[in-house]
Amino acid sequence: MKDIYILGIESSCDETSAAIIKNGCIDIATVISSQIDVHKDYGGVVPEIASRHHVKNITFVLQECLERAKMTMDDIDGIAITYGPGLIGSLLIGLEAAKTLAYLYQKPLIPIHHIAGHIYANSLVKPLQFPLLALVVSGGHTELIEMQDHFKFRKLGGTLDDAIGECYDKVARVIGLEYPGGPKIDKLAVEGSPTYKLPVPLKDDSYNFSFSGLKSAVINLSHNETQRGNSLREADLASSFQKVAVKSIVEKTKKALQDTGIKRLIVAGGVAASQGLRNEIYKMADELQVEVSIPPLKYCTDNAAMIASAGYYAYKLGRRADFSLNSLSSDKLQ
Repeated sequence: MKDIYILGIESSCDETSAAIIKNGCIDIATVISSQIDVHKDYGGVVPEIASRHHVKNITFVLQECLERAKMTMDDIDGIAITYGPGLIGSLLIGLEAAKTLAYLYQKPLIPIHHIAGHIYANSLVKPLQFPLLALVVSGGHTELIEMQDHFKFRKLGGTLDDAIGECYDKVARVIGLEYPGGPKIDKLAVEGSPTYKLPVPLKDDSYNFSFSGLKSAVINLSHNETQRGNSLREADLASSFQKVAVKSIVEKTKKALQDTGIKRLIVAGGVAASQGLRNEIYKMADELQVEVSIPPLKYCTDNAAMIASAGYYAYKLGRRADFSLNSLSSDKLQ
């Protein structure tokens, strides 16, 4: 059987990335140009600045990816592109680059939803087996998705307000940690104890999440401590916040696994890099005797390898886009 090589392009937020993946699972080359140092002075991603840096970086990232792979565009079977959701200006830069390459080299254009990419990052570890439950935890998403086959997505529940990654970053800002705050909260939590009392959000029978109340509780706690003249115990607050946030995620995931009877769980998205979340997920999976898959840290955050991996399976299913494909800041996973 002929090997299939997919070039993936990802530019949905502040990472400019290109990757070439063989047969959906072998990473031939991945290049990521990060803008973290650019945006940390602002405490978060500035869309206009992100777009400008994508324009500056996209050509060099694509060239370096092909050079690392020792391949040319003639060796590529298809081009997978993140069309959404994300920052519209950032998405458009990657999309126009993908369209240009597809036109010049007569390659099929494969549209990939950003969340599908995060899910398929797990296929870079081992092939997806169905049925499975996907827990997607990132800066913009917190969702539970059931899959019975490739690209068969059924959303069981999601966040009603803030995503978990966004909440991590806002709590980090309260503590005084620079952007991106999530990894710093995760690291700081290990040094503290969960001594601050915080509410467990949305304790109900749904599969939905809510983190705005937890975020507000942290802000109010910080304000009250300041008013009383008390010093904020930063490590303890990080530990208290993470314990409650992770508990909410794990309990909802556990309920979904028990209700559906599914015995395979994959975790996807940037917050999947959290060691605190990973530890509790593994404990819960052992308790339920559920097989769990979490990708390596390099495939948790935004990257083009996950887009190219998803692109392989979409390519095999005959999914194609014409040159009218547009970027979408929000879009339903389907």
